[in-house]
Amino acid sequence: MTERLPLRTGIGYDSHRFAPGGPLVLGGVEIAADVHLRGHSDGDAIAHAVTDAVLGAAGLGDIGSMFPDSDPVNAGRDSIEMLILAVGHVEAVGWRVGQVDVVVITETPRIAPHRTAMCERIAGALRCAPGDVGIKGKTNEGMGFVGRGEGLACLATATLYRA
Repeated sequence: MTERLPLRTGIGYDSHRFAPGGPLVLGGVEIAADVHLRGHSDGDAIAHAVTDAVLGAAGLGDIGSMFPDSDPVNAGRDSIEMLILAVGHVEAVGWRVGQVDVVVITETPRIAPHRTAMCERIAGALRCAPGDVGIKGKTNEGMGFVGRGEGLACLATATLYRA
């Protein structure tokens, strides 16, 4: 029998198109905007990418298997609530979230003015300290669907440790 590592790392990704009408929900924070992220739930791409990273690190699948878009219960659902449930699932199999890091690729909105609130909201869902959550924004230098302002994308990593 091989010994299991005391740490695990997962990667998550999500992207959504912008649709008319705000507010924009990102990292569990409502941002005043004339667009929102189109999705089956509230479209929070940060929460979705983090959920995938956490579930992946624990070997528990992905957000789509836990919260299928074919289930009407998930229509318009709060993505922070989904992240909290996913973290509970991860903790039930003996893991705790130690740290997450997120890159938001977008031309708009600017992430820096909302970073502290986003880190606090994500940390609360993960049951870790806000300092254990990194969120940064990058542009796509005008390239692709992000550069044309059609939507945004997020990448996330999560490090878990044995509880």
